[in-house]
Formats: sequence, C-alpha cells, structure tokens
Amino acid sequence: MDLPLGTMATVLGMSRATLHRRKIQGKIDQDESERLMRYQRLLKKAEDVFGDVESARTWMTTKQPGLGKAVPLDFARTEIGAREVENLLGRIEYSVYS
Repeated sequence: MDLPLGTMATVLGMSRATLHRRKIQGKIDQDESERLMRYQRLLKKAEDVFGDVESARTWMTTKQPGLGKAVPLDFARTEIGAREVENLLGRIEYSVYS
C-alpha cells in the first residue's frame, strides 16, 4: 500500500514517530492492521467511484457534507465509520441525493 507516512499515521491513530518505530520493527498489531485494511477498502471504492487514485485520495482527505462535514479518512478507524463512508460513496456513485 503506497500511503504517505502522515496519512498512514492518521489511519492508525498514532504519531509519525510511533509509526516510524513500528516500520523499523516490521510489525503492527491486529487492530492497526484492520484499520489499514479498512482504509484500503475505502480508497479502492473511492477510486472506483471517482476514476483514479489521486481523486480518491483527495476526496478521502476533504471534509464531506454527506458526513456532517467530517473527513472520510477519520472514519476508517472503525468498521461502523467505514460503512458510513461506503454508504456515501454508493450514493455518489448512483447519483442519490444526500
């Protein structure tokens, strides 16, 4: 997964320094792994909806009215939040008013 360090740290809910240490150690725990997988799933869905990875990343890091002006990236921390983002992406994909 080709994520900027700052984005990955945000997804994992840790500082960049902690992430750097984990990278050197070569391991993350199960919860962190699940958060990364959720983010990857959301990014792929956003890429499918918007047509390219850069547009998807921009959307994932921009406040969205359909999420109460929250940033979709922040929702990747929980499964419930990720499902909210997937729901919004589905509405966008099928032009359903939010």
